[in-house]
Amino acid sequence: MNIPVKLRGHLALLGANVCWGLMAPVAKLVMAAGIITPLVLTDCRIFGAAILFWLLSLCGKREHVPPSDLLRLAGAGMLGILFNQGCYIFGVGYTSPGEASIITTTMPMWVMLLARIILKAPITTGKAIGIILGAIGAFTLVYSSLGSSLRGNNPLLGDMLVLSAQLSYALYLTLYKNFLKKYSLVTLMKWMFTFAAIAILPFSAKSIATTDWSALTPAVAAGVGYVVFMGTFVAYICMMTGQKALMPTVVGMYNYFQPIVATCVGLALGLDTFTPLKALAVALIFAGIYLVTTNSHKK
Repeated sequence: MNIPVKLRGHLALLGANVCWGLMAPVAKLVMAAGIITPLVLTDCRIFGAAILFWLLSLCGKREHVPPSDLLRLAGAGMLGILFNQGCYIFGVGYTSPGEASIITTTMPMWVMLLARIILKAPITTGKAIGIILGAIGAFTLVYSSLGSSLRGNNPLLGDMLVLSAQLSYALYLTLYKNFLKKYSLVTLMKWMFTFAAIAILPFSAKSIATTDWSALTPAVAAGVGYVVFMGTFVAYICMMTGQKALMPTVVGMYNYFQPIVATCVGLALGLDTFTPLKALAVALIFAGIYLVTTNSHKK
């Protein structure tokens, strides 16, 4: 079935943010066990995804990447992977998943501002209203579900780190928008994750070596597996597919789906209730995404 490029991009972004929406509580539970530290979990994500993308590259045609482009991919790996993932995992470790989810709602705003500065993308009235509506809806969903017992021991530091992760990824989306169309998804991902792995190894080798891997329970191991495979490998495939097809502002708007995912999980587990306020919040998010998408496609 031949799916239009833009529709494929929207479906891919939806899939990526479903994976990420589930990752915050999973990562928090993994680290709460006291065996895996935030640094080691970040290592698992980066090294695991690098290995998976190199294995996937063996199944396709090899692309030659000149040294100048490898340098640019190294920069993309730092912003889009190392700083983004590292700051986010460390931040969730210090704060609560609910507060982290609230802060992720700021990312589309940073993307809109940076796209205006770097890509000269106009901030139309419809686009601005869409982002504001989406932000209100996402904030309402998260705020109405607060009260998690998974609190952090340094919320201020955690919140600042999660915010840094959003800024880093927003900068990556805007700086590398056009460059990423030059190579295939697998080539981009294998080099970006490789450079991120090389950069983090000197800081994390000791932590990896001193981790008591034999003490991992099946539940914690499954959580790590989810973070590596679904929350990183699959999510980045989906995100890159969407990033190649759509404008950065639209890509950023899909962050607002993460609170919807968290709410659906809470409802499924009987930990939350569906109220008219939450229905309104979901409607605002969809309205915001629609406005941003339609205004971003206008020349």
